[in-house]
Amino acid sequence: MKQANNPSRRRFFTQTGVGLLAWAGVPSWLQAMEGMSDMPKLPARKASPNFHSDVEIDLVCKPSSIGILPGNVTRVQQYFATLVKGPANTLTQLPGSYLGPILRFQKGQKIRINLHNQLDELTITHWHGLHVPAEVDGHPVYSIGKGETFVYEFEMLNRASMNIYHPHPHNTTAKQVYHGLAGAIIVNDDEEKRLGLPDGEFEIPLVIQDRLFDNNNQLIYARHMRDRMMGFYGDRILVNGLPNFHLDVASRAYRFRVLNASTARIYKLAWDDNTPITVIGTDGGLLEKPVKKSYVMLAPGERLDVWADFSGRKVGSRLVLRSREFSGVLPGMMGGGRGMHGSSLPVGSDYPIFSIKVTKQVSDSPALPQKLSIIKRYTLADTANPHKPVPIGISEGPMRMVLNGRPYAYNDLQPNERIPFDTVQLMEIFHAHGGGHGGTAKSAGRHDGGEQSGHKMGGMGMRGMNHEGGGKGMGMGMRHGGGMGMMMSMAHPIHLHGQYFQILRRSLDGPESKGYASVKDGFIEGGWKDTVLVMPGERVKIIKPFQDFKGLFMFHCHNLEHEDMGMMRDFSVE
Repeated sequence: MKQANNPSRRRFFTQTGVGLLAWAGVPSWLQAMEGMSDMPKLPARKASPNFHSDVEIDLVCKPSSIGILPGNVTRVQQYFATLVKGPANTLTQLPGSYLGPILRFQKGQKIRINLHNQLDELTITHWHGLHVPAEVDGHPVYSIGKGETFVYEFEMLNRASMNIYHPHPHNTTAKQVYHGLAGAIIVNDDEEKRLGLPDGEFEIPLVIQDRLFDNNNQLIYARHMRDRMMGFYGDRILVNGLPNFHLDVASRAYRFRVLNASTARIYKLAWDDNTPITVIGTDGGLLEKPVKKSYVMLAPGERLDVWADFSGRKVGSRLVLRSREFSGVLPGMMGGGRGMHGSSLPVGSDYPIFSIKVTKQVSDSPALPQKLSIIKRYTLADTANPHKPVPIGISEGPMRMVLNGRPYAYNDLQPNERIPFDTVQLMEIFHAHGGGHGGTAKSAGRHDGGEQSGHKMGGMGMRGMNHEGGGKGMGMGMRHGGGMGMMMSMAHPIHLHGQYFQILRRSLDGPESKGYASVKDGFIEGGWKDTVLVMPGERVKIIKPFQDFKGLFMFHCHNLEHEDMGMMRDFSVE
């Protein structure tokens, strides 16, 4: 394909103002990024006669339609589940929602899930956050075609937590999630049970997504290349698949299980009356003790466990959870302006998420526990590589969204992507272009004490990229570099499959920007994580165990448009 003749690329450069690339000199990695190499298709896994399940579920993904807005029904893709064996509370359907049912498991259960594909395309389901063997983690190599069934079998090793299930097929993850294929997994255990936290009707899942509809109530997705480069942003917020979401509550404490299931949108959550948000858990379950914040950041793939206490509020009082103003996560974000992503509901503007009304007065309410859980704290001394972190280098530019300098390709493991089994690893996530890295993987490796192959990480004019994250006027540290056109830097939620990790430290490659200052107090650092938002110019050091299972485990940007463009790699645990 002759790149110079591709009209979508010409429109992308014109519409975004990112600048022109000299396409005549485009190397072979661009074509590799678009096709991202061939993905082999392995035979669908069958049930093992030696696996004796406590829970068995038939999970079907298929086209469907549902009423979301007044008028015409909306065509979606949907998960449907049937409980074959197990406790009656294993499946809970969200009323009137296209989202898949909530799957509730107990730590220690042996679980079998039979995934039946009735879509007209390949799919496979990933258990985001669950610690399971590689062959049942939902790697794209296991994608199945229409009419095929893939059997997952695993023991629930996770502590009490809220996790996610969603598709993970090659190149089409974002499209399938956007059209409805997503659901929540809630894991319970004895440690959590002893706390007596709000449950039943007082434990409420809140799945936040943004969507864009046409005049016939049909979903619009990825209209042009800009929607992939920036990530896709809708102009309507849905909670649990419903517009204008509202909760009637009693004057007592509730437990809100909050999930950002948008493909790209980042939220800055805060109560409209400036009541602090009380966080009791993150991706990987309960914190050691509650944390109160004036606002909390929530990037795609991240979860929050929130203690919401309406005690003392009068019947008829109202409260709104909003996303407050912030900047610095996208190129061209200025205040509440539309920015480069072009949505009429700009990222970083102020808008409501859902509303609450107190409709019932009660006198009894559980008290907030001051001690929630015990977390084993990892230190540098626990890692196998305290002076040589495994690098995860983020590179971005026109038509180029990659990690460690390479677009995703199956069986393309680099030396630092091979992880010794049963070790605890220090890892560092950073922006590989500019920022003192010299624009190459080799120099980045020297800077961080790791080894790289010398493959270009910045490439194509990334030299001299300003990393300050807020920049002057643009809010994102964009400037001309090397005469190769204007590059961009944006925030990326990086998700690592397999076990949860702990955040060791955040640091900046330059002075703190206005954009960074507008988000930094909303990060929750103290618990277990599987997804972390990395701001422009920011370095995040994490400690992650690689225990129990060998094999291929992915790591990628959970801006799902970026993942589908190639910002994804494999670790081989061996």
